[in-house]
Amino acid sequence: MRKQFGMPEGEKLVNYYSCSYWKGRVPRQGWLYLTVNHLCFYSFLLGKEVSLVVQWVDVTRLEKNATLLFPESIRVDTRDQELFFSMFLNISETFKLMEQLANLAMRQLLDSEGFLEEKALPRPIRPHRNISALKRDLDARAKNECYRATFRLPRDERLDGHTGCTLWTPFNKLHIPGQMFISNNYICFASKEEDACHLIIPLREVTIVEKADSSSVLPSPLSISTKSKMTFLFANLKDRDFLVQRISDFLQKTPSKQPGSSSGERKASVVDAAPESLSAPQELLAQPTSPSSTLSGCQSFCTQKVPTASQGLLKLFQRNSSTEVLGAKGAKEKMKEESWNIHFFEYGRGMCMYRTARTRELVLKGIPESLRGELWLLFSGAWNEMVTHPGYYAELVEKSTGKYSLATEEIERDLHRSMPEHPAFQNDLGIAALRRVLTAYAFRNPTIGYCQAMNIVTSVLLLYGSEEEAFWLLVALCERMLPDYYNTRVVGELSILSAGALVDQGIFEELTRDFLPQLSEKMQDLGVISSISLSWFLTLFLSVMPFESAVVIVDCFFYEGIKVVLQVALAILDANMEQLLGCSDEGEAMTILGRYLDNVVNKQSVSPPIPHLHALLTSGDDPPAEVDIFELLKVSYEKFSSLRADDIEQMRFKQRLKVIQSLEDTAKRSVVRAIPGDIGFSIEELEDLYMVFKAKHLTSQYWGKNRTTAIRRDPSLPYLEQYRIDASQFQELFASLTPWACGSHTPVLAGRMFRLLDENKDSLINFKEFVTGMSGMYHGDLTEKLKVLYKLHLPPALSPEETESALEAARYFTEDSSSEEVLPQEEQEGIGNEDVREKRGEEKGTSPQDCRHYLRMWAKEKEAQKETIKDLPKMNQEQFIELCKTLYNMFSEDPMEQDLYHAIATVASLLLRIGEVGKKFSVRTGRKPRDSACGGDHNGAPAEEESQGPELHQDPAQEPQLPAAGDPQAKAGGDTHLGKVPQESQVVGEGGSGEGQGSPSQLLSDDETKDDMSMSSYSVVSTGSLQCEDLMDDTVLVGGEVSSHMASARCEGTVDADWCISFEQILASILTESVLVNFFEKKVDIGLKIKDQKKVERQFSTSSDHEPSGVSG
Repeated sequence: MRKQFGMPEGEKLVNYYSCSYWKGRVPRQGWLYLTVNHLCFYSFLLGKEVSLVVQWVDVTRLEKNATLLFPESIRVDTRDQELFFSMFLNISETFKLMEQLANLAMRQLLDSEGFLEEKALPRPIRPHRNISALKRDLDARAKNECYRATFRLPRDERLDGHTGCTLWTPFNKLHIPGQMFISNNYICFASKEEDACHLIIPLREVTIVEKADSSSVLPSPLSISTKSKMTFLFANLKDRDFLVQRISDFLQKTPSKQPGSSSGERKASVVDAAPESLSAPQELLAQPTSPSSTLSGCQSFCTQKVPTASQGLLKLFQRNSSTEVLGAKGAKEKMKEESWNIHFFEYGRGMCMYRTARTRELVLKGIPESLRGELWLLFSGAWNEMVTHPGYYAELVEKSTGKYSLATEEIERDLHRSMPEHPAFQNDLGIAALRRVLTAYAFRNPTIGYCQAMNIVTSVLLLYGSEEEAFWLLVALCERMLPDYYNTRVVGELSILSAGALVDQGIFEELTRDFLPQLSEKMQDLGVISSISLSWFLTLFLSVMPFESAVVIVDCFFYEGIKVVLQVALAILDANMEQLLGCSDEGEAMTILGRYLDNVVNKQSVSPPIPHLHALLTSGDDPPAEVDIFELLKVSYEKFSSLRADDIEQMRFKQRLKVIQSLEDTAKRSVVRAIPGDIGFSIEELEDLYMVFKAKHLTSQYWGKNRTTAIRRDPSLPYLEQYRIDASQFQELFASLTPWACGSHTPVLAGRMFRLLDENKDSLINFKEFVTGMSGMYHGDLTEKLKVLYKLHLPPALSPEETESALEAARYFTEDSSSEEVLPQEEQEGIGNEDVREKRGEEKGTSPQDCRHYLRMWAKEKEAQKETIKDLPKMNQEQFIELCKTLYNMFSEDPMEQDLYHAIATVASLLLRIGEVGKKFSVRTGRKPRDSACGGDHNGAPAEEESQGPELHQDPAQEPQLPAAGDPQAKAGGDTHLGKVPQESQVVGEGGSGEGQGSPSQLLSDDETKDDMSMSSYSVVSTGSLQCEDLMDDTVLVGGEVSSHMASARCEGTVDADWCISFEQILASILTESVLVNFFEKKVDIGLKIKDQKKVERQFSTSSDHEPSGVSG
């Protein structure tokens, strides 16, 4: 498979299936290969070969459907094409596996850390085991997720197995058939009939596990007793002995919360077997069995003496109201409490309570104020995590106190916006508690940190529970019950809403089409659904409905999940259908819905009414009638109760594909907009480059081993910084996209370009830096392109390894002539003598001019100064030779190869003579830095250079090479980037005639260029040009007359250290050759190179009959 589709060893095949791929109206029978990162198809039929490769991260739609044209097929959509596969032997199994793989890919885009955790798939040895092991692992992951979601268990819980059985329910004296689930910390039961019975037994609660006597009426029974004096009787177990052994093993591994206590052991009796002593915590003493029990053992936050540590804020700020004062409302509340007490007596209380249809009925009738916090903890599963992590919240508060971050800044901004109408949050006590809970969670989960709407939800949680209870309820809400809701994505400078909320908004739109088709089209036209659903879902109606009404929806949410919120939202639209159909714009529709929601009342509430922020919407001549919240819930269950949790999860998967791809498209547009307009690429080209760049980054997560790009990706960063590539990945992209193809020399040039672009030296470049480098080669005039090429042969682009001798020479001369360089460096930075004197004068005093001076300096630093050719440093001989090597390699595959070789030979010869004359001139003018470098005294040298430099630079009558020699910048540039010519360097010609033996011939050729250039490429050109010889790497040919005085002044090993050339001289010389000008001004279409690169990255499929297939953006 890897060989067929060009996959590396790291790509893992999960399974393959026989099927047909519909290409047009013709089915192509072949094999569908499903790998961890790709969907592949191959067919060879009647001489026609079809090869198809699609990345899972590019899939925007995946569904199983049946039409007349494609009977029982699987549809796979990407941004560019629709693909259909049919004729499967087992289409359900195939589609389920495709869903799992696509879901993993979406998680990769949404959450890098989560993806890396999921990436740890087993690596089998044999091919057949490879398929079965990976598929088995993926199936186990799917069952784990379903198990945790069904019973609201912690995210680290792993399902060990499940088996069919019956459970004796004492409340109706029946044996209910269902499934028993065993995991490392829990025994759970789910009846076949959905509402019959659910049961959760934490192993920390178990005291006795007994195998009772079998009978024809009760075969293979198993009895489990708990600390709360409840006994559960299971029967019809297929392999009871093995099951008891597994439970015993897990009981032994249950960690003790009292390590210093010798009484932390208990007996687990097993009938018909020797009693075993199992290591388990003495939970009866250390932990309460239900939230109603005393929490003194769990509260470790008492050191701060905060009243909210032990009770909810509502109890502190609720007015003393007796039942007599409340009247009918108080009596109704007492009836609710009594109903729940009867329920606890019959069905049990705490985590081991039987959860049946009767439980749901009581929740729908409203949870009494006194029990709300306890039942929220049980139904959400937060109680499990709180009991098993004693002291965790207090530790987080201590660690996060005083820590500053972007999340804490946002929290402080929103604290006083959290239910400001409630008396509990009109004082420092409630605000401080809210601050601690939100900050602790941001510290626990920095990926989410803090998101708007979390403050509103958390403030309600604090009303009914302690700080620690509110914290664990928030954990359950953000991490399990509303997945990805509060995980914001940053696009550019904007923080957009989370994928989770957008996914459920898509589900709401789909449900509106199914249940309210007349209203759906109208709502889409008005654009109302996207506006209303996010505020409804993110705050669970708490921000749009009176508090005492919205909290009833929260009751149902903790028991039923997101299903209730969707049902209520549909019921609200249904109740306002006639008015909404008559709306003309979005504002009118929002006003109608706002007035309706503001008048949803809870007539049974015993709390004093709290003024609602939306009360202004109700003002008018004809206020809407009041709507009872319990009546609204009843209607929502009557009309829309066909919604099932399984169906919602299936719809979430479909919507997640669309939403995440939409977020990626938004990110792409945002990144493209952040690119400066002078880059030169069109919007379409930038978007294509972004897709190629992102694909290269993702390959490091597919197959990269310990690559920094995979490890260091942070989804919380702006999108411009999220996707980055390293040097090896850039080298691959550079080779396929650059217009300057240099054959075997291309990797060297790519490495230099990467070092030039990597300004912060973190060995990674982002998309903006990447595009800047590409633009320098594709756009701009001849000068701009040559400037890029020139910079590629100067430090930092030129690596120390490539110019080791040059750096040695630079260090050698810089050490003894540093005093010479002070003033030239200042001049090179654009600081004149007057500015220097002004600065020194201002520094002496403390006048206000000092402040103005520094303000001017800061302003100059902030201004984007455009680099001119005058700012470029001089190039020494070593660097110039590297430039010549690059140019010779660059021309090797051009149609005008011979003409280009002749032209560059002429230019190189001319530039070498210019450099030699400049070097000779510097000696004649009396500049002796090299003598001083050898130990001579060089006092007065800087003054001599200062006096001569400006005169020569301003004299237009001088030859082109003279300013370079006399200008003090030449010394600065030469010393800064000075290169020492190897000791093997030879003077090949002397004399300035340019003819015969004295001709100034110089050329560099190495092993890399020999393959690309034949001897004919070095044919003799016109008089004065380079003679054509094939030379060694370290051979340097120096043209022009060499002064004997200069030679005597040189130190050993620094033959041509004074030789330098400026960018202006190179530019002027190249402009004399029209063939070189035409080469660099030639327009190259990057679109064709991007298409070729996409094929390499397996974003496009290929087929032998040249028909488009499998296009994937």
